[in-house]
Amino acid sequence: MGAHGSNMDEVLAEDMHHWYNKFMRESPSGLITLFELKTMLQMQGMTEEASGYVDQVFYTFDMDGDGYIDFVEYIAAVSLLLKGEINQKLKWYFKLFDQDGNGKIDRDEMETIFKAIQDITRSYDIPPDDIVSLIYERIDVNNEGELTLEEFITTSSIQCLQSMSSGLLTL
Repeated sequence: MGAHGSNMDEVLAEDMHHWYNKFMRESPSGLITLFELKTMLQMQGMTEEASGYVDQVFYTFDMDGDGYIDFVEYIAAVSLLLKGEINQKLKWYFKLFDQDGNGKIDRDEMETIFKAIQDITRSYDIPPDDIVSLIYERIDVNNEGELTLEEFITTSSIQCLQSMSSGLLTL
């Protein structure tokens, strides 16, 4: 567990009760494994990209790296996604998108994420490579084909990501 730098004090007591009950209904043991998360999300028959995306979501929520999401990690993630500052959310999204952990998001990582989101939501309106091209056109100020955290948090990325965040939060 440990300190996670979360916004737990921002979550109202009644919200905490609601989320605790939901967490315990979904995982009576008090811990969620990656397998349980995929079962909850009905991942059977999903593509490799979708499965990999859920893996990445799980590992970013598993803040202490013990292989489980406990209630503190769960509520910290819910609090961040529902009530966190845009800067905090962008840092979390960056960590989620940076699949290899090298501090940069390349086009392939970004495209993999959007393919996964489309597979999970079963919404295929815009091809992932078109989404990625638009993002890099607006955000990649150095034109290197990679996004740094600094580029990711710029004003243009905030606008672009806000328009996309509804798809990301469907999980």
